[in-house]
Amino acid sequence: MDRLLRYFLQEFIRRGAITFTTANGEKFTCGDGTGPHVFVRFLTADAERRVLRNPELALGEIYMDGNFVVENGSIADALSVLMDQPQALPRWAKPYWRLRYLARHFRQFNLRSRSKNNVAHHYDLDGRLYSLFLDSDKQYSCAYFAHPDMTLDDAQLAKKRHITAKLLVRPGDRVLDIGSGWGGLGLYLAETTGASVTGVTLSAEQLRVSNARAEEKNLSRSARFLLEDYRDIPGPFERIVSVGMFEHVGVDFYDTYFKRCAELLTDDGVMLLHSIGRSEGPDATNPWIAKYIFPGGYIPALSEALASIERAGLLVCDVEILRLHYAETLKAWRERFMARRDEAIQLYDERFARMWEFYLASSEMAFRKQNLMNIQIQLTKRQGIVPMTRDYITHEEAKLRRAELGKRPRLQIAGG
Repeated sequence: MDRLLRYFLQEFIRRGAITFTTANGEKFTCGDGTGPHVFVRFLTADAERRVLRNPELALGEIYMDGNFVVENGSIADALSVLMDQPQALPRWAKPYWRLRYLARHFRQFNLRSRSKNNVAHHYDLDGRLYSLFLDSDKQYSCAYFAHPDMTLDDAQLAKKRHITAKLLVRPGDRVLDIGSGWGGLGLYLAETTGASVTGVTLSAEQLRVSNARAEEKNLSRSARFLLEDYRDIPGPFERIVSVGMFEHVGVDFYDTYFKRCAELLTDDGVMLLHSIGRSEGPDATNPWIAKYIFPGGYIPALSEALASIERAGLLVCDVEILRLHYAETLKAWRERFMARRDEAIQLYDERFARMWEFYLASSEMAFRKQNLMNIQIQLTKRQGIVPMTRDYITHEEAKLRRAELGKRPRLQIAGG
């Protein structure tokens, strides 16, 4: 087993420096010696066999089980090496990828009941968990680091401001927030622009928190949140925004999603889609993420989203790629989570804490080392709805900053 493990790992790992200790105590080093030297250990022969059989699934599982240990540094340091190789996948893992790719339509076939169950799996966890690592407004999506020295809270506020600027929201506009989370963006829109916001979510926990926050801020009349599927909400709306929800739609429902948005959007309306994307072609969801974190989830290639947008008759007015912003967001989340890791163990257990640590670290490295990015796509139904140049974004952001000073939301941990 040791000889087989050494052969395959040394074949795959060509960059960086990582030394493995096997369950039998044998040591070997992989990589070209560049960067920090990471030392890891397999504690059981079964863990080694599982990694050889299906590394994308097994590595996270054996780390969760405590059978793969990082002896210096953190799992993020180990993943920084493992996910920075010339080939994204080990050669022996490619047959598993082909099977997952062939089965991806079935695994992402997110009918209404399945979508609700998938959302509950992740978003209906104990609300105190998210308070351990999110910003004070509980923004659970890519922040916008307009300046590299921004705090997480400032970068999340900048994200809401950047999105709102692109929406060109007018007082009294009816705004639909698809996948409204804990209500932060919807409340920001209502408070700074005077819009009438309807947020829809499939998470009962998020719904409870969102409406409680709206009532607390005396915004219940201008910001309401519903337990509703985007396919069932009636319109019309002058503005539609969706942040961090499109990743849960499923590739077979992209046409449904954009056609429904086109039906809901007024002729002079504007839509802004904010989503994780992949800079290469269509792919399959990582099996560990699909099993433990986001069942039914899929990160779209830009080509997949744009094809459905075209079929829906919507016009693309602007596409912005946010490079590395999510890597920095995830780094901040990971550091905050690790600082309060003992509280996560008290809420759940050690295995859960290891799972969450692996999730945050692997996601960060996927953005930092591999092909993930964040995309913002601005859409309309007709030409001439948004200005011809992008200068308006800066002007709108300045107006929103002034509105924030006049109506500064009292920041707090939602549900806390």
